[in-house]
Amino acid sequence: MTESQHDPAEIKKSRRSRLWRINLYFFAVFTLFAALIVKLGLVQIVNGEAYEQEASKTEAKIASYPAPRGKMYDRYGRVVVDNQSVPAITYTMMTSTKTEEKISTAKKLAELIDIDPSFLKERDLKDYWLARHPKKAAALLKDGEKTLKSDQTYKLQVDRVPAEEIKALEKDKDELKVAAIFRRFSGGYAYEPQIVKAMSPKTEGKNDAQLLDEKASKQMPANDLTYEEVSRVSEHLEELPGVDVIMDWTRKYPYEKTLYSIFGGVTTPEQGLIKDREDFYLTRGYARNDRVGKSYLEYQYEEYLNPKKAKVQYTENRSGKVISQETVDEGRRGYDLQLTFDMELQKKVEEAIEEELNKFRGSNYMLDRAFVVMMDPNNGDILSMAGKRIIDGKITDYSIGAFTTQYEMGSAVKGATVLAGYQDGMPHGQMYLDNGKLTFAGPVIKGSYTDTIGWANEVKALQKSSNVYMFHVAMRIAGITYVPNGPLPANLEDLNKMRYYFNQFGLGVKTGIDLPQESAGMQTNPKIVGGLLLDEAIGQFDTYTPLQLAQYMSAIANDGYRVQPRVVKSIHQPESEKLGSVIEERSANVLNKINNSQSDIEIVKTGLKRVTQLGGTAAGTFGSLDVSGKTGTAQAPYYGTNRSWWGTMSYNLTFAGYYPSKNPEVAFSVVVPSMTTDKGGINKNIAAKIVKAYVDLQKKYSKD
Repeated sequence: MTESQHDPAEIKKSRRSRLWRINLYFFAVFTLFAALIVKLGLVQIVNGEAYEQEASKTEAKIASYPAPRGKMYDRYGRVVVDNQSVPAITYTMMTSTKTEEKISTAKKLAELIDIDPSFLKERDLKDYWLARHPKKAAALLKDGEKTLKSDQTYKLQVDRVPAEEIKALEKDKDELKVAAIFRRFSGGYAYEPQIVKAMSPKTEGKNDAQLLDEKASKQMPANDLTYEEVSRVSEHLEELPGVDVIMDWTRKYPYEKTLYSIFGGVTTPEQGLIKDREDFYLTRGYARNDRVGKSYLEYQYEEYLNPKKAKVQYTENRSGKVISQETVDEGRRGYDLQLTFDMELQKKVEEAIEEELNKFRGSNYMLDRAFVVMMDPNNGDILSMAGKRIIDGKITDYSIGAFTTQYEMGSAVKGATVLAGYQDGMPHGQMYLDNGKLTFAGPVIKGSYTDTIGWANEVKALQKSSNVYMFHVAMRIAGITYVPNGPLPANLEDLNKMRYYFNQFGLGVKTGIDLPQESAGMQTNPKIVGGLLLDEAIGQFDTYTPLQLAQYMSAIANDGYRVQPRVVKSIHQPESEKLGSVIEERSANVLNKINNSQSDIEIVKTGLKRVTQLGGTAAGTFGSLDVSGKTGTAQAPYYGTNRSWWGTMSYNLTFAGYYPSKNPEVAFSVVVPSMTTDKGGINKNIAAKIVKAYVDLQKKYSKD
């Protein structure tokens, strides 16, 4: 042992050094604890509230649930388009939902419901396969491609899905069901409820035995939900995250197929928004799977019929887990429409058309359609718009054809021809000789060929339907003096001048009806006009719609005003069992006044009244009813549903008129194209039946 080891001074020095290091260590620990305490104080006292808010931060998401569209009522308050509640199975994806969770839920749901996968397309199958096999999907990419944007890599994966995998999937019925449900799950964004399967009105109210029988006989749509499926799914909702059973709606038609085509259709949840108007809808707050009107009234009045959907607020925490949900808006159905139609009159008009089609089609092999339009000439209300078409031997609704298809109308337009003559300077009482025909160089023969009425003024010409008289009016308008066997130097300018006069009545221009896809009729611009000008004067060149013919006759009936036709009178707040308060009234709209004096119109009215009296072309048609109007016959090529007959000459039989002759209440047109003969009077038969139906109903309404 050395001396230094026992040296008290050294020992003391060593102790002081050790104590100093221990003190330094304790000081450091104390400093750290002090700093920690200060930091904790800052966190809890100064910034505590902010950190607490951040820790408990949540995010609210809004899900919209379906509400029914607005109803439609006829002019007397009868419901014509209604809604019916039906159960539906929906799926709502959360923000945190993973693809494998969706597939797992789809598998479980496939065990509880049946679904027809026939709607799946190849792209749907590829999407499902990629979601179902993520490792195989990743292997489809090369190393250098994995750094591309996700949409680019996914497109490459879709293109590279092995064909044999898709073929194998197509053969596996159980897997196809899962794929179909997965496709329904993936129809929209997070918190957009997707309808997986819904009950249709045909299914609602029937027991499962009836449904099984209908399904076996293929009377029931393959994807109609059954009560048994609703029960099974309801019992297993806890095992099906995102799945729910709700009450959805579907359209119901109390008058069945009456006016069905005019009411139009609504897209399904699978179809969603109309593709070429998708941006229009999205900017107005629609979801991609929202049902919208896709045709006619449903389409035209979408902004009113569209409901205000019920809204449920889901609150998520920072991890995306839903911690609460609350209904924030009960929603409401869309606004209701009151239409101008009288549905009882509509039914009787359709019955009249069907009766006459059945009566005449046996002897007229080309006959395949007929139309009627009845309107109030004073305000444009369409009281009835009926069309029937024969397809495969069955008579079907074709009401839309009254304003979307066009025909040569024949002599029904002669009232417009006389009024055009007046506008061009023809004096009242103008006489022309009708000896049956006019002859021109060529040779060209124009006339009625057999009927000879001698000297006639405009009233007699209308009563007897003189073609020759109207030819003289047309030549006068064109500045042509008739010379037997002479030239007929009419040109396109003359034809367009005649068209200008006709346009004032609505012939050859759109009527302005509040329905989409209206036709303006058809006009051609021939290089050589000649006798075509004369054909125009008797309704055998340009074509018009049955609606245009009714608007033209309305303009005469109301003393010269072309009124815009309308099918919606007013828009109402939704109420449960009746029309609610008015939010918008659709007022009558006069489009133009024809350039004729009252005396001009009165003379033509006299001629139209004579048509239905003794000696007229419709004498005896209406019995004691005081009807004015004009018959029409046009020879025209057949362009109906049977293409093998296209181009075959046929007859279009028409009638345009109004009732009563004094202070008219209703103007109407009857158009029956493609008769093989001009005999039999189908046009007049229909006209007589519809006017009688109108009169009988007015008597009934006055007593109610």
